[in-house]
Parts: sequence; structure tokens; C-alpha cells
Amino acid sequence: MKTALRFLALAFALAGACAAHAGYPDRPITMIVPFSAGAGTDLTARTVAQCMEGQIKGASIVVTNRPGASGDIGLSALATAAPDGYTLGIVNTPGVVSIPIERQTRYTVASFDFLGAVADAPGTISVHADSGIHTIQDLVRAAKAKPGAITVGTQGVGSAGHIALLLLEQSAGIELTPVPFQGAAPARTALLGKVIDTTMANVDEAVSFRNGSPWRILGVMSDARSSVAAELPTFKEAGYDIVAGSMRGFAGPKGMPREVVKTLSDAIRTCAADPVFLDRAQKSFLPVRYLPPQEYLSSLRRLDTSLRELWKAKPWNQ
Repeated sequence: MKTALRFLALAFALAGACAAHAGYPDRPITMIVPFSAGAGTDLTARTVAQCMEGQIKGASIVVTNRPGASGDIGLSALATAAPDGYTLGIVNTPGVVSIPIERQTRYTVASFDFLGAVADAPGTISVHADSGIHTIQDLVRAAKAKPGAITVGTQGVGSAGHIALLLLEQSAGIELTPVPFQGAAPARTALLGKVIDTTMANVDEAVSFRNGSPWRILGVMSDARSSVAAELPTFKEAGYDIVAGSMRGFAGPKGMPREVVKTLSDAIRTCAADPVFLDRAQKSFLPVRYLPPQEYLSSLRRLDTSLRELWKAKPWNQ
């Protein structure tokens, strides 16, 4: 009798849970962007959000920008939201991994349910077209000849560009001097004005910057040549096994109902192949790379391991 009652109680509980999510969504969904409006991450989020509204019956997705502290403010808001499927966010690497390593935060990679990645922009390093540095090997030789003499623009301490610079130093055994800027655009201006010798940028930014400008990209930090600039060699080809840059994907707070996770991740998978998204990505030179949730999480865990090792050798906030 007790067994039968327990079975009935469990059945009613499951039925209640199913009923609670059968009508999902029944109110607007908030999508947090941890950066300012108008930038590449914001555009990606808004394009995918618009597509998801067409994929999920009854969905209305409100994109909210929560910039500040290199993305920490928005990521904290996402991690601490109710795990009911009504708060999502776009997350970028390395920040979602590197920020919890360098400071106390309210989240780690384990604080999120990851829904899928949609793009992966490898890092690059560029010089002015007048520079005597023409290749990755030229850069390494020049840096070894005068340790610390070559200045490199980054997008701030702990940014994708800064961490890529540290990986290059570690791999090539060289010393560079980072110069932090408030984003890739100010660093571009400094390079074109010959205020700095080189600058880091993700490939979508670098290809855009070089159009019509005296700008030379030396190479990309990826396993294979980038689809948006196949003429560029990889650092791996030059003998430096460096993979760095920024992956863009989507997540919600940990503990969302399984049915809701499936609904959202299925929509993101479809939207990663949506013609509007692909067209906007092509026009902005953003390399599209879809990863399903488990592969996305595995990639982030590998990055976490790599950055923790880098932190031991070269803490990027010191």
C-alpha cells in the first residue's frame, strides 16, 4: 500500500512538472548581453534571439545589455537568475572561463546550462603595412632580438587579446609589452597611427580593419586556417601551437528543466544555420561554428584547464 501511495505521489509530481512546462514559454524571455549595445556580441545575440522567436511557439525574447567589469556583471546576473528558462545569455570566451580564475565571482563554468555555441573567432596579431615585420617568424625574431621592445595593443587586462599575447610569449619564449585599450577599435587607431608596433584582434575585427587601410595580419591562432581569411597562415604552421580567440554561445543558469533546455538548444541549433544569421556573419567576417551543448561544455572545460595552467605561469592581472 505504501509503495502504491509513493508511486502515485511521484506520478502526480511528474505530471505537475510536465504541466508547468507544457506551456513554455508563457511570458517573455530575457536574453542578457554582458557587453554594450551595437558591438559584435550584441549583434549576434539580437540576430539569434529574433530567429529563436520564430522557432519557439509563443516566444518573445527581450535582449538586455548588462555591460561592465569585462562581462562579469552580465555573467553574474545570468548565473544567479532563476533556472526556469526565462533568463538566457550570450557568453564569450575567454571571459566566462578566465574571470573566475583571476578574481572572486558568483559563478564558474559549472554555474550554467550551456545551450550551444554559434561562432568562433580565432585571435590574430597585426602590424602596420609599413612595418618590417611580414611574418610570424619575423615577429618572433624581432622580439628575441630586443625583449620587451615590441608593443602590442590588447582589449584590456584579461581580454581575449591579452591572453592570446601571453600564450604567444609562453609558446615562443619571447617577451612583449602589452598596451591595454578599451576595445579593438582604439587599438586599431593606435596601430594605424604607429603609436604601437602590433595589435591583437579577433579575425572578424582584423579582416574588417584591414579593408582599405595599411594593415597587415600576420596569422591566426586556430587549428586550421579561417574560412573568412583562408590566405592567412596559422601560428601552428609557424611552429607555435596556439589556439586563442573568442567563442560565442548561449547559456542559462544551472538547473533549468530538461524539456526547456531541449527546446532552447534545438532552437539555437536551427538558428546557427539560419540564412539571416549566416548572411550577417558573412558580412561581418564572423566565422560560424556550431557546437551542440555537450561539445560546447567540453570545449570550455579544456579551456579552463589551459587557462589555469597559464595563470600559474603568467597571471594576467599582474
